[in-house]
Amino acid sequence: MKAIFFMVCQALCLYFIISVFQASELQKRTIWEENLRKINAHNLRYKRGKTTFKLGMNQFGDLTSSEFASMLSSYSAKHVRDVTLSATDLRSAASKLNLTSIDYRTLGYVTPVEDQGYCGCCWAFSAAGAIEGQTFNKTGKLIPLSKQNLLDCSEYLGNQGCTGGRPSLAFQYVINSGGIQAEATYPYTMAVSTEVANYKYLPIGNEQALADALATIGPISVVIDASQISFQFYLSGIYDDPNCSVLNLNHAMLAVGYGFQGSNNYWIIKNSWGTLWGENGYLMLAKDKNNACGISQYGAVPFV
Repeated sequence: MKAIFFMVCQALCLYFIISVFQASELQKRTIWEENLRKINAHNLRYKRGKTTFKLGMNQFGDLTSSEFASMLSSYSAKHVRDVTLSATDLRSAASKLNLTSIDYRTLGYVTPVEDQGYCGCCWAFSAAGAIEGQTFNKTGKLIPLSKQNLLDCSEYLGNQGCTGGRPSLAFQYVINSGGIQAEATYPYTMAVSTEVANYKYLPIGNEQALADALATIGPISVVIDASQISFQFYLSGIYDDPNCSVLNLNHAMLAVGYGFQGSNNYWIIKNSWGTLWGENGYLMLAKDKNNACGISQYGAVPFV
């Protein structure tokens, strides 16, 4: 009798588990189909010339807008800034170059796109990318640096691992610790690969200063609003969503250049969501369009 009772309990438990799994999968499928409908509706507008960018299904397909937004962090451009670069000095230096476009990917400054997964550590990827660029500028060597090193060791400064952080605090950690480990060695040999002497911010809300810094210094850590569904499924083209906030900053990325298509200017931004998102992992963001998505609210650059 006990054996029969045990078998019945097992069967009921298995039925319950299967039912919950099926319900969960059905819900995910429903969300995916709704997102696909929105993607197709947007792309119809793109074909009609009503927008400058396309959307596409990706790894975030079964997430609602609120679920996607919960993966992002929160930043404020109003925090205390120790040192800010002079917009006048940047303009003076950049005017001598008179560049209409620059792409540090073609100049050897940028490592391959990586995927942070569902860990909210965009700040670490942004910071590491900026340091990698400055290291290449100084040494001619492109060395992938350890994001895990920043995740594990910078909490005492205020970074919060997978729940958020600031590129500037990552720079400060590297200064305090005397360097950052290379991706290939951490956490095994603990050999210091790159040191950071100091870091500086860019003037708040000044797109010209950001362009000048890119032209004269190298890749720049930036923070933007990535909470829109159009950003979630961005595929290609010049991203320009009027709903994108200038002040609601929530995702750190790496500005690696700028260019133009006809009369439309754009920033080239490296993301950390893998190559299935965007243009092989990159975003072309509208430039000189009223600080689109807050692109120039939180620029920071390390010096090695």
